[in-house]
Amino acid sequence: MTESAESAARGPRKRVTNYGTGRTALLDAAVRVVARGGLRQLTYRAVAHEAGVTHGLVVHYFGSRDALIEEALTHAIHSSLSISALGAGEGTAADFATGLVDMVETGPELQAFQYELLLEARRRPELLAHLRGLYEEYFEASRRELDRILPGPVNPGTSRLVFAALEGLVLHQLVFGESAATEEALAALRSLLSGSDGEPDGR
Repeated sequence: MTESAESAARGPRKRVTNYGTGRTALLDAAVRVVARGGLRQLTYRAVAHEAGVTHGLVVHYFGSRDALIEEALTHAIHSSLSISALGAGEGTAADFATGLVDMVETGPELQAFQYELLLEARRRPELLAHLRGLYEEYFEASRRELDRILPGPVNPGTSRLVFAALEGLVLHQLVFGESAATEEALAALRSLLSGSDGEPDGR
């Protein structure tokens, strides 16, 4: 099928607004493509169509599909960290991860993209090193927030355990859409943290 025939089959090109410009706009488009259809749907043409730009512009910015994947992953995690609930509170158990539900509801593509890449890494081990390095940023953000809440230094196992709980809640809300269940689980987690640092429940 020719490129013009493919374009006709897909319908009119989307008008894109408020997605940013240049490289960032293309990375956002890549995240949306993968979140909708999985990593196997990520092609130069799919990203160009999503962003409303030419195929050649995507090639110009990234050069290879692997480079596009790696940069999109870095972009997704840094974007997710910038809007995450970690570090947004006052350093008490009561306001730990208070924005988690809203983060999932307002940015589901960012979360879905990351889970797609985690699963793909089981089939493509070359992604593991990049993923591990970026996830260390999540673990560190979790540790910093727990350091503000709990007495004494927080060991890596504790910060990973708490982050794993948060990540599991994000996944369940992303799939099942049960924000009330997420809030209930977060209240239980805050209660556990409150017991650890001596704060009364519900403070």
